[in-house]
Amino acid sequence: MKKISIILLVLLSAALLISCAGQKSSKQGNEDAIADEDTGDDKSGEVAEGTAGNNTDSDTFKETENAGSGEKQGAGDNEQTGEGSGASEASQGPNQSDEEPVPVEPAEPVVIDGYDITASVTGKALKDAYKDYFSFGVGLNGSSIETSTVRSQAMCEIIKYHFNSVTYSNLMKPSYLLDQEGSINNYKSGNTEPAVKFDTAKDGLEFCKDNNIRMRGHVLVWHNQVPEWFFREGYDSRGKFVDRDTMLLRLESYIRQVLEYTQDNYPGVMYCWDVVNEAVEITAGSFESDTGFNIRTKYDGTKDNLWYKVIGTDYVEKSFEYARKYADSSVKLFYNDYNTFQPLKTSKIYDLVSYLKDKGLIDGIGMQGYMDLTYPGIVGGNDSFMTAVEKFAKLGLEIQITELTIRSETKDEASMEKQARRYEALFQVLKRLDTANGGPANITNVTVFGLMDEYLFYTNDKTYARLFDGKLQPKPAFFSIMSAAE
Repeated sequence: MKKISIILLVLLSAALLISCAGQKSSKQGNEDAIADEDTGDDKSGEVAEGTAGNNTDSDTFKETENAGSGEKQGAGDNEQTGEGSGASEASQGPNQSDEEPVPVEPAEPVVIDGYDITASVTGKALKDAYKDYFSFGVGLNGSSIETSTVRSQAMCEIIKYHFNSVTYSNLMKPSYLLDQEGSINNYKSGNTEPAVKFDTAKDGLEFCKDNNIRMRGHVLVWHNQVPEWFFREGYDSRGKFVDRDTMLLRLESYIRQVLEYTQDNYPGVMYCWDVVNEAVEITAGSFESDTGFNIRTKYDGTKDNLWYKVIGTDYVEKSFEYARKYADSSVKLFYNDYNTFQPLKTSKIYDLVSYLKDKGLIDGIGMQGYMDLTYPGIVGGNDSFMTAVEKFAKLGLEIQITELTIRSETKDEASMEKQARRYEALFQVLKRLDTANGGPANITNVTVFGLMDEYLFYTNDKTYARLFDGKLQPKPAFFSIMSAAE
């Protein structure tokens, strides 16, 4: 009888413990659901980027050229549609510290702005899948404040979940930051410095500051998307071109103002800058031959590179001098270019960057990464991407894939699967070459240059290069990249 009483007492205690545990589990589940209801961004609206109709985005599709040629193909916008570890935390890009929010899988469907993004904010995040190799970035697209990616709450949620780095594809370029009216007013009052405004970039900078995401600065000096009046007397569109010394003063002032504004108002957000973009050219008749670097003299066939025309070949070196002078010590300085896998261009970029490295002016090379479904070769084949990375790795600098875009003309199933295999092969190569895996290349960031196909802020966007489709659902390319991380 005593034994039976003990057994009954044990069974009763076990039942009570199970009941309490069930109540605790139910309570925790409700708390998680409540917490996930309020993960949205305060900003409303929707966003998307690509080569849509008449949009003026310039970084969307640019890079694929005929093998051995310097001519760009598939160029739709101003910059024509147009990169791991083993380094210190400062060179890793965005901080991968314990303070970084860990994505929490939704307890119920996540619907924002009419988009069910549940599948896109579920499972392992891209930034976590590659945290041992490099930070994972995404382009903030849009050609105006109204069409900026950060105006879409749905897109912001996906970015917060998967990425720890962002890059403006347009809205931080000189054509957006330089203020002609303010510059003319400065000039008339005896102040010769250009006026700079940051209206188009503030939303993205605030988004980064609020969500512990860091930003690549793009771009300080580029022959395109810089207003011609900036090079003319009195900042007047009808004025004569200024002399070299005047232009150097303007260049230094512009770089100083941009760096000081972002560093003073958003400390820690900017972790690197593309100081000069696309200064090396290999198209006959469009570059100088005195330096041996093939510094660009013209673009789009007949348009002058005004930096070269007014300052000369050393505009590149001067830009890096000024950037180094005003950048915080933790901010890395990059040279950025397209078709970096074409052997002649690889060689000329290598020589230019080696020269800048010897002067202590540069920290890394940005390989933009515009490709299609067949060109260039990833491992071997025509204009091998892997060969170019191995070549640049010999410089001992950081390498970042800055504008990764593998485009497809259509979105049919076969094309999307082929695209996925290309992305997978590329990321397998990046992992294998990275110093974190015993390879030669210090790859510190990879940025896909837009979040979604058929950008939601454009009415006729035919971009099919991104990791999420026009309904913000993960594409085969997304899953192939995740597979490459395993």
